[in-house]
Amino acid sequence: MHPLKVRRATRDDVALLAELNRFVQNVHAAHRPDLFKEQPPIDELISGFEDQLNRESVRIFIAELAEGQAVGYAMATLHQRLAGALMHAGSFVVLEHVAVDPDVARRGIGTALLDAVREAGREAGCTRFMTEVWDFNSRALAFFEASGFAPAWRRLDQPL
Repeated sequence: MHPLKVRRATRDDVALLAELNRFVQNVHAAHRPDLFKEQPPIDELISGFEDQLNRESVRIFIAELAEGQAVGYAMATLHQRLAGALMHAGSFVVLEHVAVDPDVARRGIGTALLDAVREAGREAGCTRFMTEVWDFNSRALAFFEASGFAPAWRRLDQPL
């Protein structure tokens, strides 16, 4: 395992985040080209990350090797649900993206990023940590299950 540092992303990191996004975007585009662009415009990715970093509820973390090379990121959103007729109030953190450079995969980087999100959720008073994973992404599914996640519901898809 490489010495690793996980830090909170800043507005200065938007171009870096757009670049790191390719690791997860490539997998999605390869399996669902009907939904995911193969090469999204970099300026739109940068703008999207700028927007996310401006949201108080968003937490983005970057994983760097000891020499400063960025090798992954995780983006999560903090949620507060008010009590209603059908559900109790709740607070939870949702992992929206996690991407790790395949050249350094399976070396604890994804786990370190999940740990950073988990801690951010705890600090915000969240009691649940959730994510979604595409059925085609068996590596991600195995990683999340090994990290303690369990299926909670399924989203089904059908072309019209």
